[in-house]
Amino acid sequence: MAKPDVVVRLADKLAKIDEHWTPYVVGQLNDLYIKVVKVEGEFVWHEHADTDEFFLVISGALTIELEGMDDAELEAGDFFVVPQGVRHRPVAEEECELLLLEPAGTPNTGEVTYSELASPEQWL
Repeated sequence: MAKPDVVVRLADKLAKIDEHWTPYVVGQLNDLYIKVVKVEGEFVWHEHADTDEFFLVISGALTIELEGMDDAELEAGDFFVVPQGVRHRPVAEEECELLLLEPAGTPNTGEVTYSELASPEQWL
């Protein structure tokens, strides 16, 4: 958990990440983890039955494909909240850096546990 006297520099944290689709916890706000991740290509279709999911694009561009809804097109500085229970798939044509907010213990692949993109929660 980040203490009040600790400054977290997102650029420094993101510079330590080499892989795509592996989110890292960089802080905590009450029951929410603050995560950073680099993404490129397509993620797995999934949903989070019990929680919304917050995406903030730090750099690059991201499309969040939404089942039964229009896609969300995000650029640097944009954020989007995927409502709980909505199947979605993030897609980035080129490398994109994101900040995520979600409750601690939320699997990155939602109900999909068999994906090679499933990643355990880990602090950076």
